[in-house]
Amino acid sequence: MRILLVEDDSSLASGIRLALKPEGYTVDHLSDGVSARSTLLEGMPFDAVILDLGLPRLDGVDVLKAVRREGNQVPILVLTARDAVDERIAGLDAGADDYLIKPFDVTELTARLRALLRRSHGQARSLLECQGIRFDPVTLKVSYQGQEVSLSRRELTLLQEFMSHPGRVFTRDTLTQLVYGWDEDVESNAIEVHIHHLRRKFFPHVIRTLRGIGYVMDNPE
Repeated sequence: MRILLVEDDSSLASGIRLALKPEGYTVDHLSDGVSARSTLLEGMPFDAVILDLGLPRLDGVDVLKAVRREGNQVPILVLTARDAVDERIAGLDAGADDYLIKPFDVTELTARLRALLRRSHGQARSLLECQGIRFDPVTLKVSYQGQEVSLSRRELTLLQEFMSHPGRVFTRDTLTQLVYGWDEDVESNAIEVHIHHLRRKFFPHVIRTLRGIGYVMDNPE
């Protein structure tokens, strides 16, 4: 899953990115409110946003208001050093889905992010199941017909996207944006290679190719 992190403290941002990478997230980082507002209003495909409130150029609350005013309902987890009750209420009223007060433990951040993503996908429980595959986003363990399957980080990201949206068609460009961050070099056939590996580890038709359109994981129900 692709996360936008908006945080002007470079040390904290590096720590958060380091903590989220093993969880299977692709994290893009911005350090000011104006850039965050522009990126989100352009409709970049993020699964969630981690947003600091005390940002240069434009306050995080103003970013929240602008994004929600345009109808963008991406889940937003606010980070704030503003621990006064009225400040927290202002963030929630502006459109935040959850908040975390600085300083915080990264394990709590990752747990809150997982819960936020589950709610946004309408999942009462974290376990994903489709076509005999079971995926636990908390432990990142995957099994097929009862046998554990080992996947790379990007294979995990792709599989989670497909299993979270069975029946949805993804274009190659969309999958590339979900799997790779802005600062990563991407080979032209990277997505095809990852999907080939998933088919080899499960079965040939786990993900169908719609020629000229994209890819889909069918919902057997």
